[in-house]
Parts: sequence; structure tokens; C-alpha cells
Amino acid sequence: MTVTWSTGAIRLLLTHGDDRPVSLLSLRPDGPVEGVGVPLVEVQAIGHGRFPGSHRYADTTIGARLRYRSHTASVDELRVVQHDPVSGLVVTSVFQGVAGVPAVRTWTEVAVEGEPVHLQAVTSLSTGAFLVDSGRSVDEVDLVHADSDWVAESRWHRTPLREAGLVAMDPTVHHHASRSRFALTSRSSWSTGEHLPTGVLVARDDTWALAWQIEHNGAWHFEVGETVAGAYLALLGPSDGEHQWGRVVSEGDGFTTVPVSVAIAAGGVDEAIGALTRQRRATLRNRRAPELPVVFNDYMNTLMGDPTTEKLLPLIDAAAAVGADYFCVDAGWYDEDGKWWDSVGEWRPSRTRFPGGFGEVADHIRARGMVPGIWLEPEVVGVRSALARSLPDEAFFQRQGARVGEHGRFHLDFRHPAAVRHVDEVVDRLVGEFGIGYLKLDYNIMPGAGTDVGGVAPGDGLLGHNRAHLAWLDALLARHPGLLLENCASGAMRMDYAMLSRLHLQSTSDQQNPLLYPPIAAAAPASVLPEQAGNWAYAQPGMTPAEAAFTLATGVLGRLYLAGRVDLMDDAQRALVREAVTVHKGLRPEIAASVPFWPLGLTNRTGPWVAQGLRAAANSYVTAWRLPDAPPDVELPVPHLRGRDVVVSPVFPVVSPEWAFEWHAGRGVLRATHSGAAPSAVVVRLGS
Repeated sequence: MTVTWSTGAIRLLLTHGDDRPVSLLSLRPDGPVEGVGVPLVEVQAIGHGRFPGSHRYADTTIGARLRYRSHTASVDELRVVQHDPVSGLVVTSVFQGVAGVPAVRTWTEVAVEGEPVHLQAVTSLSTGAFLVDSGRSVDEVDLVHADSDWVAESRWHRTPLREAGLVAMDPTVHHHASRSRFALTSRSSWSTGEHLPTGVLVARDDTWALAWQIEHNGAWHFEVGETVAGAYLALLGPSDGEHQWGRVVSEGDGFTTVPVSVAIAAGGVDEAIGALTRQRRATLRNRRAPELPVVFNDYMNTLMGDPTTEKLLPLIDAAAAVGADYFCVDAGWYDEDGKWWDSVGEWRPSRTRFPGGFGEVADHIRARGMVPGIWLEPEVVGVRSALARSLPDEAFFQRQGARVGEHGRFHLDFRHPAAVRHVDEVVDRLVGEFGIGYLKLDYNIMPGAGTDVGGVAPGDGLLGHNRAHLAWLDALLARHPGLLLENCASGAMRMDYAMLSRLHLQSTSDQQNPLLYPPIAAAAPASVLPEQAGNWAYAQPGMTPAEAAFTLATGVLGRLYLAGRVDLMDDAQRALVREAVTVHKGLRPEIAASVPFWPLGLTNRTGPWVAQGLRAAANSYVTAWRLPDAPPDVELPVPHLRGRDVVVSPVFPVVSPEWAFEWHAGRGVLRATHSGAAPSAVVVRLGS
């Protein structure tokens, strides 16, 4: 028996029977389907384990016992209900899609009929469709995944599944399939602090791919493995084994997993990420894409947390002169004595740094035609802050009755109304008193497994806070709909689409060395919409024109995020910055409708040449960075333009006499040659 549901660009084919649970067999939009399926939902619960036992989120006894009960379908949603007669659990798989987008968003809702059940893990999705759709075996499929760390974000790898961890063995001899797996886990509240919640399973010949992202601002887990029913991909939020999570469900009190998105593509990695890119745009909660203002921030390689009225006023003038739309005063604006790290929390402007009041700075920003912004880390309170004593203990993360402390800070628990009331009062005061229109929301600590306040498992306390944090952001934007919000967490340590479906701009790194930034900026669009990818461009007075162009080019095809001592530049240096801003502003409509591609490949690319492109409706664009010690020329494959006549023209720097380009239509290759000294970079248009 089958259930079929389609949005046009994607079709879900689910199978079930009296003797087996529902399986998601295929997402291919058309054509015949043959293969076997794995349970659509896996549920681990106390008293109901796995058979055979393993570390994996597969072969759960509840998952195997689930049986189809009903389904309902509409134009944009499918709901499939299953029931386990032994435990009484009722699980509903929800799929949502948008016409024309080759992706779905899905999650699992759990209820119970009868006695309470203590959940330990529930998959948002489990499927083996990547094998059925591609017509390939495990031996012919590669896994694409990414590691991430502070100032070393978005390091992608491509590995055959057999080498990644799915060990080949003989199940007929051992009477069981292999229990090996490839698994990635993100712990605590830095959702992208170690690994990215995005991945691709791709046929070795790049003819078919399935991509996914886990849309959660906290702990998650994904794995790929094999069972007797076939290979599977399991996507989860927090679990007992990895995150100290658990939840008791009873009648009237159920549980909903974190959402995930899956996308399909007839092609390789670039096409799969392109499908996810379209899904990200389709699910944005707050759309400010038409404006995409250029933000100048005073931190990175500029004032570095030491703002004063005296330093800011000339910097504001210079930022306005080069075309910035917003000016953000970053960390340090609340500091009186240089010892602020463990005393923050009240978020009131320093009197010593701003003798005439912070309002003087905000007014000066507006007088220069820009919108004032400010840095804020709302989820923490310094251990020396008066607020740490005035707020109740229950407003903070705790374990076994003691507050969780990390790096000189306590962590607020947004499940508690006093915590939310405090951060609401801070934001409302900054907006009302100073006309703040931009908040850089930073987040520089992790609270460990979570909080057990309320008698819950620590991982469930963290999940509750994560969801309360999202609810706070939703309420904040409803109250201040014109406010622009940046997502920052020590750079990009919380770069997920729970956050980015709400917030407008993502800082892609804290990387201060311009030579180390290109691989990070080039890989960012695999995780973030190009128009949200805030790549720092921090040209300095001491740089040569080529060095300045190198760092400015890093921001042109993303969301240009300006910094640098433009106030100390001469006219020629400032003109180059203004040129980058002007070019970027002209490209914004195309950037906001583009999908990314990687001429040198997304995986394992660290130089000596780095390249990243955007494919828009009429044109394609490529940024090429030549790093030190790189040869003078490089071939950049652009397969989607193969066989076409292409006009290659530099767009930044507009005058690029040291660069030469040859287009080879038959091979679909752009040959770039640079005759000057490295480092250097250029942004080119490939048009008709």
C-alpha cells in the first residue's frame, strides 16, 4: 500500500503494510520506484529498546511495531499517523512543501493513548530514499559533511560511505546487518560549534543527490547506517545518549521533534545545495530581502571593543562617505573600567566612553543618513553584575540546585518570565531611547548539557530554553517590525535555520586574518543564503590596493559587512571601498535570487586558489582569490555554462589590468590569469 503526495518539484512516495511500518521510499518527482524502505520514524523509549542492540538510532522496537492508521493531505501539507499497539504511542509525521521547490520540511509529533511513556529519542525523519532515488548501492554513494570551529568555520569533506564508517560485512553469515554508522553530533547550544547540521548524500557520478539541514538552535544528531531493511539517514534533535535528553509523554501532553528540511536534485553537490537554498528562501519568517542594507561595524580589525565618542564620530563620517546604510557600535559600549566581561547584564551605555551620552553618537549616525545599531549579548549575565543578584535563581540555568557558570557568566533561562521581561526591557529601552534599528545579537558561552530546573532532564531543559528563545525573537520582531537583527555567536557558532529563518544577517566568522577568510566566505553559502552571509570586508590604510581589493572582494557576492579604519584612509583608498559598496548594492537583487556554486569544488578547498560563484537568472558571478604562493593562472569549471557564448567582465575591481580571462565554451571553463603580486582577488560577471 502506498501514499503519494506532491508539490510539483518533489513527490513523496510512502509505503506501508499490515506487517510493516510506513517508509519514505522516494522523493523523486516522477518515474518508477523500486526498493526497500526503513521505518519513517524511530522511537527509543525506556522499556522499549533496539533489536539488535547498538549505538544507533535504527532498529528500535517501537519503530518496527508502528502501523499506519491514517493520513490527510492538502496542497502544502501531508500528515501521516501511525500507532504502536504495545506502548500506545501515536506518532504523526508532518511534511510541508512549497510549489516549485524541490524540498520538504518535516518533523514528528508524539502522543500516547494509555500509560505514560519515557522517550529517549525520536527521529524527525528516517529514510533510505537516497539509495532508491539514485538507483545506487551504498558502495556508490558519497557523504558530504562539514566540521566547524571558531575562526575555522565550514570545512567540508566528501567521503565514500564505505570509508566514512559503513563497514562492509557479510550479514548472511552473522544473521544481522552491520551495526556501524557515520554519526555527527552537536552538543549544547552552539548548534554549529563543532559540525554543521547540513549534509548531502550524493551518487558517486553526481547524477542524483539528497541534501538536508536540521533546523534547531541547540543540540542535534544525524547518522547514516545500514539495517537489514537497507541503508538509512536518521535526523534528530537532542537524544538521551548524546545530550542527556528525555521526555515523559502522557495523554494530553505530547512532544514534537525539531524540524528538518530535505531537498533533492538531479545532479551533484552544487545542485543539491541549490535546492536547499531555494528551500531556505521559501521558509523565511521575516522577509527584508528587498533592502539588504550595507552594515558598517566598528569591531573587526577596527576599534576591537574600544569605542568612544572621540573615536566613533570620524569613523561614522567615513562610513557614511563610502556608502554604508547602517552603523553598528559593537562590544564595549557599556564598559566603564575595562573589566566588563564578567559584569555585563544591565546593558547601559558607559558614561566615561560617551561623556555627552550615547545619544550623541546615535544622533550623529542618523545625521549622516545611517541607521544606528548596537551589539548585545542578551542571554548572559556576568557573575559580578548586580542583575545576577536581583533576578531569581530560577531565571538562570542550574544543575542540581547550583547555577551553571561559564567563562564568567551565568546563562539566562528564557523559560522563566523574569528572564524574558529583563531582555525585553533592555531592547525596548535601547530602541526607545536611542532609536536603535539594528541589533548584533552575540552569544559567546555554552551552558553544557542544559538545565534541570523544573525537574526535567538537562537536555530537555536546554530544548525548552532553545524554543523559548525562538519565541522571544518572534515576539521581539512582532513588537519592533523594523528592527534588523544579526545572528552572531562567536562568529558563526549558531548558524542554523531555526535562527536564520527569523534573523536577517549571519556573521560568517570572527576570522581577523584576511588571507584565511576566503575559504570560510566561499563555503558559507552551503549553510546560509547568499543574501544573509555577512562576510567581513575590512580594508585598512596600510594595505596595498591589491590587498584592500582582496578583503573587499570577500564581501561583494555575499552580504557585504564593512569594517576597517576608513577614517584614516586617503581619498584613493576610500574610493576603492566606496567602489566595492556601489558594486555590491547594484548586485543585491541578483544575489537575493541566486544559488551558489563552487568552480573548484566545495569540499577540501583551502587554496592556493579559492573560488565561489553565484548563479542568477541572467548572469553568473565568480569571486576568485589568489592566495600567496599561488601560480599565476587557474582553470575554473562552470559546467552550467558549458557550450554557451559567454562575455567575461570584471565587476570588482572595475579596473583590473592585472587580470586576464579566457572562456572555453566547449569545456565550460573560465581560465583566469593574474600577472601581479599575490594576494589578489577579483569578482567577474559571466554574461551573454
